[in-house]
Amino acid sequence: MSSSSIQHVASADFPTRWGNFRIYGFRSQPSGDGNCEPEEAVALVMGDVHSSPPLVRVHSQCLTGDVFHSLRCDCRQQLEMALGMMRDLNAGILIYEQQEGRGIGLMAKLQAYQLQDAGLDTVEANERLGFQADHRDFVLPGEILKALGVAKVRLLSNNPEKVEALQRAGVEVIERVPCEVTPSPHAEEYLKTKKEKLGHLFST
Repeated sequence: MSSSSIQHVASADFPTRWGNFRIYGFRSQPSGDGNCEPEEAVALVMGDVHSSPPLVRVHSQCLTGDVFHSLRCDCRQQLEMALGMMRDLNAGILIYEQQEGRGIGLMAKLQAYQLQDAGLDTVEANERLGFQADHRDFVLPGEILKALGVAKVRLLSNNPEKVEALQRAGVEVIERVPCEVTPSPHAEEYLKTKKEKLGHLFST
């Protein structure tokens, strides 16, 4: 995917309880060979993101956590942490991708929950359903940042794959900022699997 293969669909003022953002809608364009499905994402942009490398969070959609406050994951806590840090800095970019369940989709994610209830971890459940442990590629966020004119960032993430994906897209990650929250007891095994099987970086 190149920057010419994404479409800026719309932008609008976007007041939130963390402050005023501008929301941008982006859509990837399908490849000529027909093998790439269009993907959509939004970017919430606050303040001056060009005079110095802004804080950036790439967040994958999590209906169960973000909307219903599920305690099986730390997604909503990370989302609110990111928005709070941007409020405190009066600047930042949050890219929200439609990558439910590490990219497997909502219904498959619920099937994975069912397998986890039977004793599998999140990686084993995804693989039992025929998916990769993490089905995402993080290509679109790099293209969005370039479309926004941002070439250097401080990335709020525990996932080294996100760092590598932005670097491959030509966006320099000058700092990886830890995105660690206090987990619910229900999420302890989920976070342990992230660390041990997916290589996510945690201080403890």
